[in-house]
Amino acid sequence: MKSPIPLLLPLLFATLHTTLAASGVTTRYWDCCKPSCAWPGKAQVSSPVRTCNKQDLWPQPFAPNAPSACGGGDAYTCSNNAPWAVNDNLAYGFAAAKLAGKGEWDTCCACYELTFTSPPLTNKKMVVQVTNTGGDLGTGAPNHFDLAIPGGGVGAFPEGCAKQFDGAWMGNQYGGYTARDQCYILPAGGFRDACFFRFDWFRNADNPAVEWREVGCPQAMIDRTGCGRWG
Repeated sequence: MKSPIPLLLPLLFATLHTTLAASGVTTRYWDCCKPSCAWPGKAQVSSPVRTCNKQDLWPQPFAPNAPSACGGGDAYTCSNNAPWAVNDNLAYGFAAAKLAGKGEWDTCCACYELTFTSPPLTNKKMVVQVTNTGGDLGTGAPNHFDLAIPGGGVGAFPEGCAKQFDGAWMGNQYGGYTARDQCYILPAGGFRDACFFRFDWFRNADNPAVEWREVGCPQAMIDRTGCGRWG
């Protein structure tokens, strides 16, 4: 991000939730569109998820009703809503999610600890904050996390990245790039670094299974989205 991050939100939002672990599936995507949790009124949160303009800048003041780049507007997913490694066994990131018995009111800006249960990521952990939903999620399993990873596939909305990256090739519509060197197609900085994350820390895993539980959001993640839950 090129613009300053606002003052830290109160640690009130990092209150720990306790839930039993459940099983789930993961996929990956990056469609550049304004995420669903960036719209007002989706949940009891401090602020909707922040969005960026085409230049990946965080405009001030923030306009929650700005139209999505996938709907003719200029609101895109910010590059800082991409994953990063905390250490060799823990990463932070963001995701679209569809969870059994839960709607956006329950999941927007909530955080979940994913423990990978299939190779090559077995026992690695990733904490994700939910910033988006997806009508096509949950069709094969009741608990589905679609990890937001640049170069991970544009899915049902190819127009967003085509607009932001001036028609640059984004790989397969579902799955995205297939080799690390293809990440150099993306702009240097957050987009490209997160694409490398997929081939490095994430070991180019293909839709690994997880056990998951709800947890309190790390402040570092709230700082990136500007969104913390009130309860």
